[in-house]
Amino acid sequence: MKFIHIADCHLGGWREPKLQELGIKSFKKVIDCCINEYIGFLLISGDLFDTALPNIELLKETASELSRLKENDIPVYIIAGSHDFSPSGKTMLDVLEKAGLIENVTKLKDNKLEFTTDRTGTKITGLLGKKGSLDKEYYELLDKNNLESEKGFKIFMFHTTLNEFKPKELEHIEGQSLALLPKHFDYYAGGHVHFIFEKDIENYGKIVYPGPLFPNNFLELEKLKNGGFYSVEYKDKKLSAKYVPVELVKVDSYYFDANNKIPLELEKEIKLKIKDTKDKIILVRIEGILKEGKPSDINFKELLSFKDSYIILKNTSKLTTKEQEEIEIKEGSIEEIESSLIKELKFDNELITKIMTALDIEKNEGEKTFDFEERIIKDMKKVMEI
Repeated sequence: MKFIHIADCHLGGWREPKLQELGIKSFKKVIDCCINEYIGFLLISGDLFDTALPNIELLKETASELSRLKENDIPVYIIAGSHDFSPSGKTMLDVLEKAGLIENVTKLKDNKLEFTTDRTGTKITGLLGKKGSLDKEYYELLDKNNLESEKGFKIFMFHTTLNEFKPKELEHIEGQSLALLPKHFDYYAGGHVHFIFEKDIENYGKIVYPGPLFPNNFLELEKLKNGGFYSVEYKDKKLSAKYVPVELVKVDSYYFDANNKIPLELEKEIKLKIKDTKDKIILVRIEGILKEGKPSDINFKELLSFKDSYIILKNTSKLTTKEQEEIEIKEGSIEEIESSLIKELKFDNELITKIMTALDIEKNEGEKTFDFEERIIKDMKKVMEI
């Protein structure tokens, strides 16, 4: 028996159309692989979409790909992720399930989870993910007795950060303990954390994070270059898992140190260093403090106009200049600090105060999330006079 495990597709997440296209192309490649290898089933461990309500064109394209699996009699088992989940209860996963294209295995009632049994005999269940680790309460209240005592080949799907396996760069991310997961499953299909991880844990089983199907931001493109998935096989009572990268376009990264340089020097360095851009994603990161001049003095439009590249992305969030004024923040109450910042930044004091007041409202008891959000938008439009 063979299956494929993906997570964190975040379809529609990129603002750049070309990168959005690569996201859906990565998804198509996985569907091709499922069909060509005629796997038993596909697991999606949360965040199929980047939002609970994706645009209609993206939904149609995704549904079309999932239909190919249905036509080839390959079931798809899914859980909602922190991006798929909506407090309002409105999510496109429900629409896809109603159409018979996926099956949500989070069947939770009275703090008990039910199993979904695949035709292969595999028993699958799992818990959804929520933003801000709010899903932790589900795990703390979960009755694990029936899950741990169930016999047969079992898979638990989850969309949360496990503290024991966090890489150093994610130390600040709030997670939860492995001990909150039910024991004695064969495979733990993880999602949410965008790094590739596989480990066999005593009293648990094989815990796997496949990482994103396609990198979701500039930093991930730098580190990962591409996304991927896990191909898993269970044969002769032995479980093996293999990471399969999905490389559609080559990624080249360039780093430039701007410390003690003037814009002209930096421009020359960029011109000399960046070569061979044909059909590639080119990433340009510039950091440091310019000796003189401003970041706006650098002619990025001309420097990064490589017409043969697939796309060029630049990151100058840590590029500054000695000419920039430092803002002095005095001690005091929150209100006093806010007032001081407004004065320092020379903003329209009356307008900023109105904006902050409009945003500083609480959700009324019994008020639906959609109505609450509409009320905020309405108030902001009045303040901005639009």
